[in-house]
Amino acid sequence: MSLDDLCWDEIADHLDRDGFAVTGPLLDPAQCRSLIGTFDDDAAFRSTVDMARLSFGEGRYRYFADPLPPLVAELRTRLYPPLAAIANRWAGLLGEDGFPTAHEGLVGACAAAGQRKPTPLVLRYGPGGYNCLHQDVYGDLTFPLQVLVMLNEPDVDFTGGESVFVEQRPRQQSRPMVARPGLGRAVVFPVRHRPKRGARGFHRVQMRHGVSAVHAGARHVLGVIFHNAR
Repeated sequence: MSLDDLCWDEIADHLDRDGFAVTGPLLDPAQCRSLIGTFDDDAAFRSTVDMARLSFGEGRYRYFADPLPPLVAELRTRLYPPLAAIANRWAGLLGEDGFPTAHEGLVGACAAAGQRKPTPLVLRYGPGGYNCLHQDVYGDLTFPLQVLVMLNEPDVDFTGGESVFVEQRPRQQSRPMVARPGLGRAVVFPVRHRPKRGARGFHRVQMRHGVSAVHAGARHVLGVIFHNAR
């Protein structure tokens, strides 16, 4: 895992400018294969969602049960502090409440709000699979940033399947953006909204994310969401 090599100033700059940031490799190929292998282990998960049944898209995703796999737990706890620094800067710009600096503090605040279910998940898409635009809000307490880690090699294991982000700008047409991280690399992006400077200072712009259609092969990603669910 290359978390120590991440340049958080650069990630913050990309988030401020583009609304998302692609990192260097966080997981090696063996770690990616291991996480893909857990998808068929029912004991590892607390819940499974068939997207077609709920009109969310085509594919399946599974939420890990507590205790989280050690690799997932480490990603969640180690990624959180630098992301909390960005989140607290954003909160200051928007006049919102801030967040604890350590993940255990956020987990405690979630529990106090009735949010105790872990939210990290693995998603699997086959040919024709896609995910409609959405926001991952699981309760009143929402940490504003999340991370997805690509577990397959684009154009080798699958084709298509780009990560899509849409910025809904006030009184303007929406802005679409696309990211396609390589194997083991991550995308950091807002859960719900982010600050953007306007003529009268900073204001909120709403963000939604989804996945374009997979043309061939299988696409697996790890989603690391930091707040828990009701």
